Amino acid sequence: MTMADEFILLKLGGSLITDKDTPYTARTSTLARLAGEIRQFLEEQPNARLLLGHGSGSFGHIAASQYRTRDGLQPNTDAAAYWRGFAEVRYQAAELNRYVIQALRAANLPALPFPPSATWVSAARCASSSINVLAIRKCLEARLLPVVYGDVAFDEALGGTILSTEDVFAILADELPITRILLAGIEPGVWQDFPTRTKLARRLRRVEYESIRAGVQGSISADVTGGMKSKVEGMFALIEKHPQLSAQIFSAQEEGALTRALRGETVGTLLAT
Repeated sequence: MTMADEFILLKLGGSLITDKDTPYTARTSTLARLAGEIRQFLEEQPNARLLLGHGSGSFGHIAASQYRTRDGLQPNTDAAAYWRGFAEVRYQAAELNRYVIQALRAANLPALPFPPSATWVSAARCASSSINVLAIRKCLEARLLPVVYGDVAFDEALGGTILSTEDVFAILADELPITRILLAGIEPGVWQDFPTRTKLARRLRRVEYESIRAGVQGSISADVTGGMKSKVEGMFALIEKHPQLSAQIFSAQEEGALTRALRGETVGTLLAT
């Protein structure tokens, strides 16, 4: 497969682009560097198809934890308070997206945001007939850079919820011919013994994951969507559903790491069937 045949979903993790332990703090210098690396790759591979996503970090996760937004509108919950929290999470997620778009624009990348809260209605956080990716298809055809992100969404089963960036990617993988998913964060890959961090898995198959599952934990910082364990299990489920997919979890803190991963080098942990 040539680079032109590939369709890459790239996530910039919330831990990478924000200080997850300091509320509402974007790492603007990191965003500027990452935007430059994305531009470099697209200049080298002008026919590459890339869709960018990003986490919510210390923006959406802080508010979402306070209001328990991902759990949905539960029985005996104050509905008015829930929906106020829903709107607050939406606002904070959009605030971080503004920083991301600014960095991409400064790098001369024609980025166009697609907030799930504006157009998607999920069903227990899964795709439903109310999800329309036609505008994203048109964006790609126009050689623009579509940007999705973790966001609130109305949900047919839960009333409201939060779709993580990985949830959004799973929905898009059903609609678009995705070949690679890159999850860039601050951890160098999947640790078999988190938080001790002495055994890093370089290539991890599903059958091997089951034997180390207990050591692959969540996240130390606020993360309402499950942290590393949720990411790994979600990617394995997606690869089993779409065998043409590969997924990679890696750190993009070091300059050039993102560029290498985009070029096809195995950086961090490669998840395989």
